Amino acid sequence: MFIYQQKAFELGKPVKISGVVITFNEEKNLDRCLQSLKNVADELVVVDSFSTDGTESIARQYDATFLQHPFEGHIEQKNYALGQASHSIILSLDADEALSPALEQAIMAVKANWGSHQAFAFNRLNRYGHRWIRHGVWYPDRKVRLFDRHHAQWAGENPHDKVVVKDGKVGHLKGDLLHYTYDPTNLLTVYESHYKQINFFTSEWAKGAYTRRKKVIPIWHLVLRPPLQFLHEYVFRLGFLDGPEGFHIAKTSALHKYLKYRKLQALYQQDRLTDKFTR
Repeated sequence: MFIYQQKAFELGKPVKISGVVITFNEEKNLDRCLQSLKNVADELVVVDSFSTDGTESIARQYDATFLQHPFEGHIEQKNYALGQASHSIILSLDADEALSPALEQAIMAVKANWGSHQAFAFNRLNRYGHRWIRHGVWYPDRKVRLFDRHHAQWAGENPHDKVVVKDGKVGHLKGDLLHYTYDPTNLLTVYESHYKQINFFTSEWAKGAYTRRKKVIPIWHLVLRPPLQFLHEYVFRLGFLDGPEGFHIAKTSALHKYLKYRKLQALYQQDRLTDKFTR
């Protein structure tokens, strides 16, 4: 729980924005991210989990407040970062994201006249290799990233964090939040990075679900859910319009669905085996 100073603005009046980013070895992405933030943010705050590359040097080129803090999880790190900002209005981006020009203009408009909303969401446009993905479940990929920290904070389940607005209205701004998901210079590297991320995320989800003692789904769910996920994304959400990348994304989403539940099953199976051999 964070305690903040009293709000320094009134509804309908201009506000100041703190641009907040968490980092770890983000020298390939951070310059683009901070470049897009510098015109809309009154301060930049970078909370780093002890990078070993040029992340700190890039942050200081933009006169950002650079702080290092041990990483305990995406949610915990981002909530810690909120507490380091000077202003109540937070614009929180990941290092591999950037504001499109249209979104930058929309944010400047609400900055000049905040109004009665407590938060604003916008569409996130993801790039996969050299293609911007405009269909399937990857778009519009709506995210709340501009908010009054008195009324919202980071929550969810690691590693899938999200901003939860506790009270008040949430508006929607035009323009896209550009998400540079993987380095496009080598398509093979893109695929390898994607599979590596799926393996990491499904393992983290399974460990969290196991800790919460989430029930294991029946075997027929495990068989049916992955192909249904593929059909949902590739056919009903028009993923086929994104070409080969759309097919690959739908296929890997089905794999993600399978692995997360299969890994949860494996953790419970390991429990039973441990009990069997320790009796």
